[in-house]
Amino acid sequence: VDVVMPIRNEAEHLATAVTAARGQDYPGRVRIFLGVGPSDDGTEQKAAELAATGDDLVVTANPSGTTPSGLNAAIRAGSAPIVVRVDGHSELSDGYIRRAVETMERTGAVNVGGLQVPVATTPFEEAVAAATTSWLGTGGASYRVGGAEGPVDTVYLGVFDRAAIEAVGLFDERLIRNQDYELNIRLRSAGGTVWFDPTLSVGYRPRGTWRALARQYFEYGRWKAVVMRMHPGSARARQLAPPIAVVGIVAGVVLSRRHRPLALLPGTYGAVVVATAARSSHPLIVLVAPLIHGAWSLGILAGALRSPGGARVG
Repeated sequence: VDVVMPIRNEAEHLATAVTAARGQDYPGRVRIFLGVGPSDDGTEQKAAELAATGDDLVVTANPSGTTPSGLNAAIRAGSAPIVVRVDGHSELSDGYIRRAVETMERTGAVNVGGLQVPVATTPFEEAVAAATTSWLGTGGASYRVGGAEGPVDTVYLGVFDRAAIEAVGLFDERLIRNQDYELNIRLRSAGGTVWFDPTLSVGYRPRGTWRALARQYFEYGRWKAVVMRMHPGSARARQLAPPIAVVGIVAGVVLSRRHRPLALLPGTYGAVVVATAARSSHPLIVLVAPLIHGAWSLGILAGALRSPGGARVG
């Protein structure tokens, strides 16, 4: 298998991610390809140092620095029939690659993935983790909240059949975010199956500040809207719920004096957020969840006015 990692400004976490990939219990050959973008934290030097420790790691330049370009550069540098995507701030669980390949062979899926498991180190990160692994926070996607094994619309990262992704054109390099979801749309449209296996897991570090979290979900929403414009039939209820809820809350606050029943909208939302926070023992959820929903919704609006290449529409 080829492990592909798009890397930019990941000097702090890169060695951990590479060590987890190198330590996989897999009977076949594992090679690691780093698509390294221009960085200002010593990532390029760290990647070179890691490459010098064994011939199983290859560094490939990614001049644009974007995630899909880094992924495609790393994929093209390898040749193995199975491609395992890993991010520089993520860590594969023990036996991840072996189990994913077995699941792929058993199911015939062209992409297999599992759970995205937050590894929090601060109270704020713990609150973000609690919010994003709840139905309220992110709508209940299987890779976040778990569920039964089976076909899904998307998975976290992914273990891909090389022939299948090459046949549909790899990652769309116009998409700064949401390129994984868009690739899965094309894989499914071509007749392939994307498979969720809850026994697989990958650890990742949640955003550590309010600003970083807001920016993350604004960008997620923005590029989700672009993908929905590219593939109109791809929208899911969980993706549209936050902007609909935000519109309802604003309408309730503004118009409730004239139409008192509308006050139920913000009141109900607030009650659900408070109840979720109480069940999770993370009181910060009462602020984290609305921030996620608001940033996502603003991003959806911004993305609706932009083309995949970034130009404004109209």
